[in-house]
Amino acid sequence: MNQQNKENLNDALAVIILAAGYSSRMKAFKPLLPFGSVTVIEYIIQTFLDAGIDHIYVVAGFRKDELEVILKKYPVNIVINHHYDQGMYSSIKEGVRGLQKNYKGFLLHPVDIPLVKVSTIKEIVTSYRATKKGIVYPSYQMKKGHPPVISSKYIADLLSFDGTGGLKAFLKKYDDTDGHFVNVEDEGILLDMDYYKEYEVLKKQKPI
Repeated sequence: MNQQNKENLNDALAVIILAAGYSSRMKAFKPLLPFGSVTVIEYIIQTFLDAGIDHIYVVAGFRKDELEVILKKYPVNIVINHHYDQGMYSSIKEGVRGLQKNYKGFLLHPVDIPLVKVSTIKEIVTSYRATKKGIVYPSYQMKKGHPPVISSKYIADLLSFDGTGGLKAFLKKYDDTDGHFVNVEDEGILLDMDYYKEYEVLKKQKPI
């Protein structure tokens, strides 16, 4: 990599899409559920690509071989979490370990929140670059959602955190000192699909 490319990457943001879990409450594998003409994971990947996020990392674990078949169609990096049975925070750690060290920061996005708008991602990224805060969240009606943008300066702390309370507990420590909330007109930042009935509702809300 030449110096110019290094400089560009120093200002770049990556996204880590968390898709390694069992989907136990859903009773179906979330990433590969149909979502329009594609699967859920493909829909999310395309959303980030359309928002200008070119550095995409997908954390796979459960049913990783099936997932990899789909992911090979896209310009993404695949990170394997062999300890996916230990919960989502284990996937966050593996995803962060898989990042190139010189990213400016990264977004974290669970695969069960598929309806975030392209405009929302652009808005929080713009705000992250402008505010100089280390953590930027989208917020809808006073509720923060996904994906947060997190400065790479927090990588060491994130990896050393024991995972108690998950990502929410980790980030909450910094809300008052280094957090910034961006109000967006996008309920999709809050809409997850833990159960099949929720998936059915979100699938109908998907923009055509």
